[in-house]
Amino acid sequence: MALAVFVGSLLGTMALGVPIAFALLLSGICLMFVLGNFDTQILASNLLDGADNFPLMAIPFFILAGELMNAGGISKRIIAFAMSLVGHIRGGLGYVAIIASVIFAGLSGSAVADTAALGAILIPMMVRAGYDRNRSAGLIAAGGIIAPIIPPSIPMIIFGVTSGVSITKLFMAGIIPGLLLGVSLALCWAWVVRKDKVEVQPRKSAKEVFAAGKQAIWALILPAIIIGGLRGGIFTPTEAAVVAAFYAFFVGIVIYRELKFQHLYKLLVSAAKTTSVVMLLAAAAMVSAWLITVANIPAQVTTLLTPFLDNQILLLFMINILVFIVGTAMDLTPTILILTPVLMPLVIGAGIDPVYFGVLFILNNCIGLLTPPVGTVLNVACGVAKIGMDDIMKGVMPFLIIETLLLIVLILFPALVTVPVHWLIK
Repeated sequence: MALAVFVGSLLGTMALGVPIAFALLLSGICLMFVLGNFDTQILASNLLDGADNFPLMAIPFFILAGELMNAGGISKRIIAFAMSLVGHIRGGLGYVAIIASVIFAGLSGSAVADTAALGAILIPMMVRAGYDRNRSAGLIAAGGIIAPIIPPSIPMIIFGVTSGVSITKLFMAGIIPGLLLGVSLALCWAWVVRKDKVEVQPRKSAKEVFAAGKQAIWALILPAIIIGGLRGGIFTPTEAAVVAAFYAFFVGIVIYRELKFQHLYKLLVSAAKTTSVVMLLAAAAMVSAWLITVANIPAQVTTLLTPFLDNQILLLFMINILVFIVGTAMDLTPTILILTPVLMPLVIGAGIDPVYFGVLFILNNCIGLLTPPVGTVLNVACGVAKIGMDDIMKGVMPFLIIETLLLIVLILFPALVTVPVHWLIK
């Protein structure tokens, strides 16, 4: 009964167009009435607890770091460096997009931000060079979802806070799957572009490659600082976010000198607006998470999936099918906040490594960003490329398929995630 009330009220309020955060609160209130313990103090207390969480402080600083990097000229230098490396290869601009997506992922942690930044620069270039607009936009969108996998990943911070799993371990566990995403996209791109007649950029000399690398070196250092600091225990994920924000500020102001003090107010306001959305969602989800526990909903879900508990791979397939379906209708952050407290007891009870599950869970949710009708990354790519949803679906489909196949491979071969993370954490 409690499960039906919670799901029904949540889906009903969302169908009416109620914002996700308020839909979570309303569904929580409905659940409280069913349980017979409605109390406004419980709502207020859990809302405050949801926002008053130190690891969540990493989110505003990573968001600010992304804003500072885009305004400070780091983005275009990364693209110029990637262009110098592979721009002369057949389909080179596609490989530039993939390499830039991987590098950007180690800087911002936001799929939407990376898609918007790369799309605005690369899609017009690719169209002028003769590439299909729909396919170009699809590749940029597919590359954008690498950002939530490779550290610093904002969704992994949210998952870690919600589940109690080490954020540092999640960051380390995301490195290899994120790189595999880049490799799989490159292989898929090589296949889809093999017959296209497109312009090839002139081969850059070794001197030009060195010059481009020298310009981009300040951007390339940041992921190494974050990963090295986390692995060495020098700072926590929250402190890493502060380091990233200060580093981006320093490079933009002192090194590249494209970031001006008069830009800061606008950048701070933009970062604050994005942060407020995430924090309100986290606070509202805490209310639902507490009530989900009180109503014993995880036990009800466990009962439904009991036939699969003895087979970890089959259980993971069932969970990921559920997450994939939910991801087509719900954005990344609310999906993590809603499903994590429901699924984690089941995962732990089945003996599945929670860090490994976290990577699969985030990757599956990221794939949901490429599926309509919600598909946030798709909508951003559509806006940048000035095409419709039907058009971009044609372009993104090969990349969506290859990324889904990679998810299946990771389910079948968990060592691809678990072995590297044990080495990186040592």
